Amino acid sequence: MKPGFLLVDKPSEHTSHDVVARIRKKIQIKKIGHCGTLDPSVTGLLVLAIGREATKQSAYVTGLEKVYFGQGKLGIETPSQDLDTEPISIKDTSHVTMEKLISSAASFEGLIMQRPPMFSAVKKNGIPLYKLARKGLDVDREEKERNVYFFKVKNLKLPYFDFETKVSKGTYIRTLVNDVGLNLGCGAALSQLRRVACGPFHISDSHTLDYLLSAEKKQIESLIISSQIKM
Repeated sequence: MKPGFLLVDKPSEHTSHDVVARIRKKIQIKKIGHCGTLDPSVTGLLVLAIGREATKQSAYVTGLEKVYFGQGKLGIETPSQDLDTEPISIKDTSHVTMEKLISSAASFEGLIMQRPPMFSAVKKNGIPLYKLARKGLDVDREEKERNVYFFKVKNLKLPYFDFETKVSKGTYIRTLVNDVGLNLGCGAALSQLRRVACGPFHISDSHTLDYLLSAEKKQIESLIISSQIKM
């Protein structure tokens, strides 16, 4: 099978590792990796590097900017900054207007310093933070510089708002949503997220996992984008 990149539309409740493992089993090639992890609840574009030549470029592709469509829920704070954990705070949102929300979101555009959430795979002394978080621990985390190219509010229907954002590698959208809510004095948690682009790769060129698992091997090979693509 030719080396290159296979674009998968990852369904929810699947880890990125699950997708890699199932495609590896389907096409019987060991050298497969993904270019940027998606949380299990997050859907959308997962770029798979197929073959040695492509996997050598996976770090570069992983480092490309990403675009997401998502939804946040105002008036709520959770330990995981999404709806996967129980609320620790619930507040009134009646004071939030579209104008205030747009202003809050825009204040996080550009270069920012961001601290990873406790519910993340970042390691502290070799231990993933989420394992410490599940024990009720909260430890110091180093802030990292991230670039939020834009954070556009598309719609507001309290307590929910829809947004589109383009960010650099390593940016936590959950944390962005959380911070927008804190800035408004009511908190917010991520309720939905979908990745639609990674560098030159777009969700419109991807294929569902179900389709790929039911397709013939030759069909899958025809969908692989050359690893010689100009980035």
